[in-house]
Amino acid sequence: MKRVKIIDLPKVEDSRGNLTFLQNNDQIPFEIKRVFWTYDIPGGQTRGGHAYQSQEEVIIALSGSFDVIVTNQDGTENKFCLNRSYYGLYIPANNWRHMENFATNALSVHLSSSVYDETDYIRNFEDYKSNEYQKHNDLRL
Repeated sequence: MKRVKIIDLPKVEDSRGNLTFLQNNDQIPFEIKRVFWTYDIPGGQTRGGHAYQSQEEVIIALSGSFDVIVTNQDGTENKFCLNRSYYGLYIPANNWRHMENFATNALSVHLSSSVYDETDYIRNFEDYKSNEYQKHNDLRL
């Protein structure tokens, strides 16, 4: 079973400034089919609040910081503070997540294993908790 985890991305340090990169599938555990980013999040707002049935995702804080809260089917939560551009948070399918506590000018990039498909989203937490797939998997981190 795939687990939510922090992925270390390459960091090339240089006196002129650091560089982090992604190439092919060397760092990301899936083929990237969609990339999107969030920015200009007003103070106190949250993003996300859903799970995907099949899509996998990696979230990277390119600038600033924010928290990603992964909520298990039993309601327990695990918080990941993303604040470095050389760390990514891998979230396999069927994990409820939301993002909160955005710093001013926070910028996140999301790498997805599939193109946008509204039917892949689970947007109601009660539906997520009763999802048959969830009943057969232990999602504790």
